[in-house]
Formats: sequence, structure tokens, C-alpha cells
Amino acid sequence: MIKTALTILLLTTASATAGEIWVSNEKDDTLSVIDDQSLEVIRTIEVGERPRGITFSKDHSVLFVCASDSDTVQVIDPNTGKVLHELPSGEDPEQFVLHPDNRHLYIANEDDAITTVVDVETRKVVAQIDVGIEPEGMAVSPDGKYAITTSETTNMAHWIDTKEQSIVANTLVDQRPRHAEFTLDGKELWVSAEIGGTITIFDVADQSEKAKITFEVKGVHPDRVQPVGFEMTNDGKYVFVALGPANHIAVVDPKTYKVIDYLLVGRRVWHMAFNGDQSRLFTTNGVSGDVTVIDVESLKPIKSIKVGRFPWGAAYRPT
Repeated sequence: MIKTALTILLLTTASATAGEIWVSNEKDDTLSVIDDQSLEVIRTIEVGERPRGITFSKDHSVLFVCASDSDTVQVIDPNTGKVLHELPSGEDPEQFVLHPDNRHLYIANEDDAITTVVDVETRKVVAQIDVGIEPEGMAVSPDGKYAITTSETTNMAHWIDTKEQSIVANTLVDQRPRHAEFTLDGKELWVSAEIGGTITIFDVADQSEKAKITFEVKGVHPDRVQPVGFEMTNDGKYVFVALGPANHIAVVDPKTYKVIDYLLVGRRVWHMAFNGDQSRLFTTNGVSGDVTVIDVESLKPIKSIKVGRFPWGAAYRPT
């Protein structure tokens, strides 16, 4: 009966369009490719050392991978799994973001306290911008005006004017900021603070602090509630926040900034990605080496998928 009910749930929540979830495995130096219909790993691809941040070009024709310990960004053909070429990235690239122009990558270089801007067409570095100590998180506004770098040790979000390639504002956040995202309308910037245990929301118009979200998971010590990656639904209904060693995803209402629910997932959840119609959310659970699949409508985990060791980043590609 339970198996039958699960099968029905999987079928009724299946995406209308087929696609893949690509997951970077830090310790295996591989990518796991998950079919978002069968919810099975269909390919494993070898890449550079310690892959973390991953993102597709706007047309999904190439995949960019931060091979952190190889000090490079690899450009991969997702159809063949072959490395086409490498891009200069600065030392220890961890996260990056592709500008809406589909041409400029903004890369956080953790060891050098800089943000490197690379032209993916000419394969040249066009700028290196001094930021705070241990930069990690990267975001770009929907209109392309701002790029954001978060610095873990300086506890700041650095606002970069993408036309001038220079910092125009620095805003304080709580301890060890890890991830940043703009809302779809570009009016807010959200920044997670891993050790601070919060998400800070900024008004983009004047970079002022607008709100702050805290988290409290029943039965979990506050020190283990460490927000890192998060994703927003396009309809503005939910923000899903990975809480690291708390082993839960927080579900937040972005209108009220209140936590609606906490969902149990795998151990040490890092990041996540939606499928094409955002009916499912896939979370990367580093310590347990798996991906949890969450049905967005019911807010229920429906499957755990084993991948490589220490899965970190995730990205969606339609097929």
C-alpha cells in the first residue's frame, strides 16, 4: 500500500517537461546527472579537482564548473560530457554567476580575496575586483546592473557595478555569509549567514536592511542551524533554505519573511535546484552523499538518490 501510494505521488508530481539535475561531487571529482522523471542517476562524468559551483549557459548548450582545487573553470559539453576548454578563474574558484548577457562570469576567489570577471567568449579575464576576505557567494541582479560577492570573514555583501567593474557599496551581514540571491523582480537581495544563522534581506534601491529571518528547528541545537544555499519559486510563494548540519530545509514565505515549515532531508544539506516547472526541488546533502527530492506542492520529501561523495552544487538542464 505504501509503495503504491508513493508510485502514485511520483507519477502525479512528475514534471511536464523532461530534464536533468546536474550535481557536483566535491570528493569524487565527478558530476552526477539525475533524470528528473525516473529520479535515477543516468551518467557520472569526471571533471577537475573539487568541483563545487556549477551553472549552465542561458541556452543550456554548455556547463560551467568551478574546479576549485584545479584553479580553473571548466566548460563542458553536456551532451557528450567532454571538457571543451578551460577558463582562467583566479585561485580557488568556489561559486560564480553568469551575467544576463550570457558572456561574463563573476567568480569568487576564496584564497585571493578577489572577484574575477571572465569573458567566456574571448576566454580572457576582463577585471579583478578586490573584495573582503574569503569571498564565496555570488549573485547578479535580473537587470544585470549589480553583481554581489559575499565575503565569509569580512561578513559583508559587496555590491559591484557591472558597467564600471567596481564596488559601489558594502553592506554588513551576520557571521560567515555563504549565498546570495536577488528576487525575480530585482527589488530585494537575500544573503544567508552560516554561523550567524540568519538570512538578511536588503532593499536594492538604497542597499538598506529590510528584514532578517532566523531559524529554529525542534530538537536541533541552534549551533547546527547554519543557512547556506537557498532557492526561490518564480511565483513568489516560497523560498527554500538549506540549513547545513541541521539536516533540514526551511520553507519561508517571502512576503511575511516567516518560516512556514521545516523539511527533513539528508545530512549536511548545501545547495539545491528546481526541475523545469518547479514542481520538484533537489537538495545536495554533502555528508550523506545523496540528493533529496521534495515535492513542492505537498512540501514532502519523496525520494533519496545516492550520488557521489560530498555533493555540493546543483543545476537544471531541460532535455
